[in-house]
Amino acid sequence: MEEYRHLAQTLQHEYLGDLDRKYINKRHKELSPVAKAFQKIERAIKDLHEVESILHITVDTGEEDQQMIQLLKEEQTQAKDIIEALKKDLILCLVPSDPHDSSNVLLEVMSGRTTGGDICQQFTREMFDMYQGFASHKNWDFEVFNYTPAEYGGLHHAAVRIAGEGVYRRLKHEGGTHRVQRIPEVGLSSRMQRIHTGTMTVIVLPQPDELDVHIDPKDLRIDTFRSKGPGGQSVNTTDSAVRIVHLPTGTAVECQQSRSQLQNRETAMGALRTRLYQSMRGKETEQRHTARKQQVGTRSQSERIRTYNFSQDRVTDHRTAYVTRDIKEFMKGGEALDQLISDVLQHGESESLLELVDNLQRAQPEPGLVQD
Repeated sequence: MEEYRHLAQTLQHEYLGDLDRKYINKRHKELSPVAKAFQKIERAIKDLHEVESILHITVDTGEEDQQMIQLLKEEQTQAKDIIEALKKDLILCLVPSDPHDSSNVLLEVMSGRTTGGDICQQFTREMFDMYQGFASHKNWDFEVFNYTPAEYGGLHHAAVRIAGEGVYRRLKHEGGTHRVQRIPEVGLSSRMQRIHTGTMTVIVLPQPDELDVHIDPKDLRIDTFRSKGPGGQSVNTTDSAVRIVHLPTGTAVECQQSRSQLQNRETAMGALRTRLYQSMRGKETEQRHTARKQQVGTRSQSERIRTYNFSQDRVTDHRTAYVTRDIKEFMKGGEALDQLISDVLQHGESESLLELVDNLQRAQPEPGLVQD
């Protein structure tokens, strides 16, 4: 609070330069939610003290107005409940925020490999449909960059851009390996009539408004090919689809959403910048990584995070032990998925707060040590 008040006073000074004012404004805005939450608690505590003071006076003077005493005790209980709720809000404000929470995302779904790979491909297509349904549920834009279909109505790989309010915050924990257990209804695996296990991978990359990534055109290999739509049909008869490979890193992206080769190229370049930016960000995160691992995982996109058991009509998130039923409803990407995501997000914020407390405790000097 002292820093917040000091910054507010400093902003009143006319001598501040543009750069200083911009920095102070940014810091003041960052502290604002915490300061407002703290001020609400201060007001609530003041109200509680006033009620308790009146209650004590009423009891001490020996007044027999039991109705008044009962009303004051009810107000006292309500005031305490309000303070406890405000304390929880304050704790949430202290959780370190991800600077990319408000960003749009590049989301990819990729089929895994197993005996009878068609089960993975069918599951990947269902997951694609689920996220498309979730985007519709949240009123987000859902733009397909690439769609590579497989046999029996399955899907090998797809990449989409999802844009809207708070997209990355809601979807960032969806990245990882998703496992399916079911008796296949179609494909070669369906002939065995037994439960099969397959996997698919989801990758979620933030797309900030500005990406400070320099790409040398000499480091790129650009290929064109004829685009294919869902089910294998040709989107057009010209080589409008574009594949761009960043040679130093081997990163490759494709785009076939438009009939215009130029537009597909621009879109693919945007996706390439996102991937390279995420790679840079991942290295920085690894360097800052602490000993504590979050309960929701290390955010590595290779770990198994959730199992979809169609035979038992159950979805289980392994990071929080959250279980939900009615799997067909869940796969529509509506409220059921939204509730699971909220649960994972809440656990992630709790673990982030614990990590913050751990870091603060480590930063404290040990008893008996003299600081220079």
